[in-house]
Amino acid sequence: MTTEMQEIAITEEKPLLPGQPDPAKDAEAAARILLDQGQEHSIETPHGLLHVTLHGTSNTRRPAILTFHDVGLDSKSCFSPLFKFEEMQEIVKNFTLVHIDAPGQEEGAATYPMGYYPSMEQIAEMIPAVLTYFNFRSVIGVGVGAGAYILSRFTMAHPDSVEGLVLVNIDPQARGWMDWAAQKITTLTSSLTEQILSHLFSQEEMSANADLVKSHRDRISKAPNLMNIELFWRGYNSRRDLILDRTSNFKCPVMLVVGDQAPYEEAAVECNSKLDPTTTSFLKPSKLTEAFKYFIQGMGYMASSVMTRLSRSRTTSLSSSYSMEGERERSRTLSQSSQGGQMPPSPSHTMEVSC
Repeated sequence: MTTEMQEIAITEEKPLLPGQPDPAKDAEAAARILLDQGQEHSIETPHGLLHVTLHGTSNTRRPAILTFHDVGLDSKSCFSPLFKFEEMQEIVKNFTLVHIDAPGQEEGAATYPMGYYPSMEQIAEMIPAVLTYFNFRSVIGVGVGAGAYILSRFTMAHPDSVEGLVLVNIDPQARGWMDWAAQKITTLTSSLTEQILSHLFSQEEMSANADLVKSHRDRISKAPNLMNIELFWRGYNSRRDLILDRTSNFKCPVMLVVGDQAPYEEAAVECNSKLDPTTTSFLKPSKLTEAFKYFIQGMGYMASSVMTRLSRSRTTSLSSSYSMEGERERSRTLSQSSQGGQMPPSPSHTMEVSC
């Protein structure tokens, strides 16, 4: 009986030396940085280019979360702090985020010539091109101020494209003659920066948040695209009424968010009274991150998410809105700052956004 010996080649696995880079970890870190910073796109629309930042992948069976910011802000200053909260990370991991900058509001944008800036209605007509570009079947819209108005118009024109709508600080009404006269006087006596700050904050909020207001004042007044900000501001002040009635408006669930002593609190309350109470939630100052999770769950997503205590109600009055434990912190713009781009810890206070 013969015995054959076979030569077997063995590849030696050399462990990484201390301090030697790990390609797999480097790739993972690079992917994480890319996910955090987002992928920027310039999208052609019927009324010009839109700057859009995508976080995550567009290949998902869930609706994307599409945001639109207010006047005097851009997508980063308006929404980055919110989505960096620890409590929002489950949503960030499970949904694609799409942040739209209004025309000319992104960093480095070219100045629009006078008379060429799109109206609020035209900006709403630009959004379908974003869904087509990323091949999104539907979205959950989150809009603040002017962005809430624009997303409302888009939703009314394309009801099948929107599964849910979060409207923060919405004023659906056009300016009346008295408002127009007051605006003319304000234009003569106040700078553009101060006009926008009065839109973003009430007098009470300005007094209670001096540092936050100062940071916005410095950012707006020194913005290189200040002319574009002014054009967006003028367009918002020239908006038309949103025709609201309970039977023929939004076909999707809506969450309205408004704060105490806010510039447009009455307008938001009036808007709430015109929407279907069975599909509309009204949120007074409270923990927005927690309420947003409940809103997502109500549409059938994230059913296994563990939630803390939050009493939810659907209402058309201020007295029976969302309630939540916690100390109030006043800020109208969703712009609670996070230093150095680090993820803030889960806040012990509530996040207030007023209209």
